[in-house]
Amino acid sequence: MSAADTHIPAKVPPPRQVPPPPPEVRRRPRGRRTSGGAAAPWLLLAPCLVILALVMGYPLARLVTLSFQKFGQSQLWGFQPAESVGFDNFAKVLGDGEFWAVVVRTIVFAAGAVVLTMVIGMALALLLQRVSGWLKVLINIVLVASWGMPVIVATTVFKWLFDSDYGVFNALLSKLPGVDMIGHNWFASGPEGLAVIMLLVIWGAVPFVVITLSAGLTQVPKELEEAARLDGASSWGVFRFVTLPVLKPIIVMLTTLSVIWDMGVFPQVFVMRNGHPEPEFQVLNTYSYDRAFVVNDYAQGSAIALITVLLLLGVVAVYMRQMLKIGEVE
Repeated sequence: MSAADTHIPAKVPPPRQVPPPPPEVRRRPRGRRTSGGAAAPWLLLAPCLVILALVMGYPLARLVTLSFQKFGQSQLWGFQPAESVGFDNFAKVLGDGEFWAVVVRTIVFAAGAVVLTMVIGMALALLLQRVSGWLKVLINIVLVASWGMPVIVATTVFKWLFDSDYGVFNALLSKLPGVDMIGHNWFASGPEGLAVIMLLVIWGAVPFVVITLSAGLTQVPKELEEAARLDGASSWGVFRFVTLPVLKPIIVMLTTLSVIWDMGVFPQVFVMRNGHPEPEFQVLNTYSYDRAFVVNDYAQGSAIALITVLLLLGVVAVYMRQMLKIGEVE
């Protein structure tokens, strides 16, 4: 017998068996966990949805109800019952030339305010990226202070700035060669008065746009900007092809919110005209208020308000469509 025949192979120990997990830590069925996870967000949102239903649901339902009724002072005081008139209120409103003039005026006013707000806000946000730290902090403090100023206070300040007798703006313009604006009344005509009110709206909206865009600019990759410059792109080319695509979701959000806010302007016009806006100063919200609480036709005022809501819902639909497109691209 050789040495190879006398070799005894080493024994391999049997594999160690892992004991099964206890029943309480075993994996739950997939379907049960998914259903619980889907219900959790709705449970967390339930308090907010209930508050929204109470705060906005009832007024909106009441608005819709009034727009289909005949409701004036007699119905308000209970002398006569409210009666349904179908779409008569909407027919009267849509057939009124004054209403369409107000719609056009509101759209032009909102478009001008939104465009100037976004352009000025973008320019200031880009400039903030090029200033030193302490100056940037100081400018941000000024922006937040102006943004936090109550609308009534800001409106009073603008009334003083553009006053015909003691206005600072007229005095500054009159210092220019060949310009005499002393005693000029900016509210003698609708276009000039609405331009002043537009400046007031822009002044209150720009800080929010600047702060939001400044935060968005910090997310633009510096490597992409440097690569674009090395490829020969100009400053405008870098902004157009690198910065704007990154900021597009923020710009879409800010533009939509600005349209909604500027279409719904009320206190600036109402206070600037001392609670009695003239016909050439009427926008949709003040026109609805005028029909309801000055003419005492609450039904027509509700119909105008409901049409305004539908117009704003159209803006929201466009916003949601753009956001979905952006999500699909990303």
